[in-house]
Amino acid sequence: FGRPNAYITGTEGSGSLVVGLRMGQGELSHKLEGDQPVYWIGPSIGFDAGGNAAKTFTLIYNLYDTNELYQRFPSAEGSAFFIGGISINYQQKDNVIIVPIRMGLGMRLGVNTGWVKYRKKKTYSPF
Repeated sequence: FGRPNAYITGTEGSGSLVVGLRMGQGELSHKLEGDQPVYWIGPSIGFDAGGNAAKTFTLIYNLYDTNELYQRFPSAEGSAFFIGGISINYQQKDNVIIVPIRMGLGMRLGVNTGWVKYRKKKTYSPF
């Protein structure tokens, strides 16, 4: 997709037993609007079991206004963590493309679908 115009560095935790939840926090660095905190949370459902904690590095393309980030992005993911692991995902809504890259620890295997909602403030509700 070329060069990203924003990225997020942060941490997240997730767990699932058919139904799952992912939560994270980090710092959004935007080429024009600078740095600001960002939080994300999202439910999932699928053939998925286990849990993991990871450091994340998320590439963001076509984000010209940081307010475009604060919405739900549909997500489909496959994970394989055996003690440690790596996961790469793709999320797109309208023209904004998000590519989270996760490296971490845990025991998790499966595929799932759901969404991730990015927010300006921390919350524990995925809705």
